[in-house]
Amino acid sequence: MKFGLFTLIKQSANKLAAWLSDLRVAIVLLLAIAASSAIGTAIPQGEPNTFYIERYNLHPWLGVVRGRQLLAWELDHLYTSNWFLFLLAWLAVALLLCSLRRQWPALKAGLRWLDYQQPRQLSKLAVATSINNPAGDAALIELASNLNKNGWAVKPASNRLAARRGLIGRVGPLLVHGGLIVFMVGAVIGAFGGQRLERFLAPGRSLELLNRGGETQLELSLNKFAIDRDPVGRPEQFSSSLELRDSNSTTPVAAKVSVNHPIRHRGITIYQADWSLAAITLQLGNSPLLQLPLQTFPELGEQVWGLVIPTKPDGSDPVLIALQTELGPAQVFAAGSELLGLLPVGGDAIEIEGLPIRLVDVLPASGLLIKRDPGVPLVYTGFAILLLGGGLSLIATRQIWAIVDGDKLHIGGLCNRNLTAFADELPLIAKAAVNHGAL
Repeated sequence: MKFGLFTLIKQSANKLAAWLSDLRVAIVLLLAIAASSAIGTAIPQGEPNTFYIERYNLHPWLGVVRGRQLLAWELDHLYTSNWFLFLLAWLAVALLLCSLRRQWPALKAGLRWLDYQQPRQLSKLAVATSINNPAGDAALIELASNLNKNGWAVKPASNRLAARRGLIGRVGPLLVHGGLIVFMVGAVIGAFGGQRLERFLAPGRSLELLNRGGETQLELSLNKFAIDRDPVGRPEQFSSSLELRDSNSTTPVAAKVSVNHPIRHRGITIYQADWSLAAITLQLGNSPLLQLPLQTFPELGEQVWGLVIPTKPDGSDPVLIALQTELGPAQVFAAGSELLGLLPVGGDAIEIEGLPIRLVDVLPASGLLIKRDPGVPLVYTGFAILLLGGGLSLIATRQIWAIVDGDKLHIGGLCNRNLTAFADELPLIAKAAVNHGAL
């Protein structure tokens, strides 16, 4: 009874393993993971709960998913959600089982030399032929010599031989599966152990990055921020000239970061992500130059910055100074939204409500995205293994067996790539050996 139960459990486990390692299951998992990743790209990740409720309750995602549903389905942190991690783990198990059940046995079988001794055994191979052989065993000697010259490993025997080439190609699928697993492990480690910080930094300002112990690990200073614009005035590229100073070094390291050209330093990656306007320098009447911070006004547009200042000593008659670019001009609005004038950057003063106002300068700010991802080395390693395995998988593994039986040379072979070309090549190999062996 116990033996029967053990057999039943073993059979069930084998069936489950066979289903998990099925190629169709792996393809479905890959498609599900790709679709989920696309959703994670479309929906902002890691924002406060109120962000999703306010944004998606009024305008549901795809017209269906509201804020609370989105939170319940963990779409706000999709890459660390339980169901996404389950998909990754399932795919990793499927790849591992496929490697253990199929690829590893295929590699071990390829390492073994098979000794076919009868012509009828060769006739059952994917490619087989028989030709007249007046040269006898000399044809085998010539065949072995030709194969050796062309990079084949040859194992001769009495009246027969075996040869193979491209066995390294059998390692490719194992490396592909292993690379994918390492890649996914690195991605999971990065999702849980990574850190992300977004900051706007004005020229001349610094930012200290602390380690987990609260100590300064890296000080980042912005020397210069530049915005390249096209003839119409649209931004084309942003670049920041930085100085990086380690906690254990007194000499700063100069670096430049721009869109699509991040920099990496001691496990930290710095991206040029955005831009903003930090402050403007004004002169009100005969006052000294005043550098005043700007704030965003979403109700006026996506990229509108400004500040409200009074035009009278008692704080009355406030006006709004608003800008859309660092090039200006700044628009000045009264409390009733009436446009009072335009202030050119670096130009002459304009009298607004009886007060001369001069816009001296606009200080732009660099939007920097700073990420620490401990999984990056594993991700890169997995990607390298994946590329290596993919390249090796393209190498055709070929095997040939030949037997001399009387006045006949029987030859057969197997090939896992381009079998048609191999079928055309094999008779030519055999005829060349017979012809040279007869000389």
